[in-house]
Amino acid sequence: MRLRAGLLFASDSRTNAGVDHIATFRKMALFEQPGERLIVLLNAGNLATTQSVVSLLRLRSQPQHGGSQHLMGVASLYDAAELVGQTLKEVVARDTSNGGTLSQGVDFGANFLVGGQIRGERPRLFHVYPQGNFIESTEDTPYLQIGESKYGKPILDRVVNFDSSLNEAAKCTLISFDSTIRSNLSVGLPLDMLLYKADSFAPADPHRITAEDPYFNRLRQGWGSGLKRVFAKLPDEDWFR
Repeated sequence: MRLRAGLLFASDSRTNAGVDHIATFRKMALFEQPGERLIVLLNAGNLATTQSVVSLLRLRSQPQHGGSQHLMGVASLYDAAELVGQTLKEVVARDTSNGGTLSQGVDFGANFLVGGQIRGERPRLFHVYPQGNFIESTEDTPYLQIGESKYGKPILDRVVNFDSSLNEAAKCTLISFDSTIRSNLSVGLPLDMLLYKADSFAPADPHRITAEDPYFNRLRQGWGSGLKRVFAKLPDEDWFR
């Protein structure tokens, strides 16, 4: 989310290649220089593709690599999104025989969210598609989602707007994830969440939320019981009888 107050990033950690092969992998990657820039990547899609993209971006950001373009040197978040898109296309082309996203029935595609702030410009957030092109969030559309989104989207649409506080956004995000976890086996705990206040350039401090997290459990229980109470108060229609 890109809000007036700052940025929020959240990701689950479940990957699967079928119901008999479920594993846990972190889907949030940080590139930061405190006081100067914070760039956050969230990913969804083919695990081999996303790991290769992040690994290449990290390798090329090392001083000893000597590359001319890397995430620690780009001048804007737009340039960062463009670089992630180029790297994604490079990995997919390398791993597929025909340069497409499908090879022998395997989808090598992936999506990335790229957001953060570089000193000299406002916080920004982009969605990078498997083809390497991208869109930017706006005040009218302050949040972007990748991966399994349909179960958790309704609560975000009803609650979140550009002027929402980071606390409100965090609470709504956790409820959104809880709704998705309850309805889809491909999304699961633990969750990783990072809150960033606009223009703070503070060191990134992601928070990991596990099944034992007391606040998350209070939130999901309160939300579930609250929904039942509201539902019970809704009136019946005459033609129901």
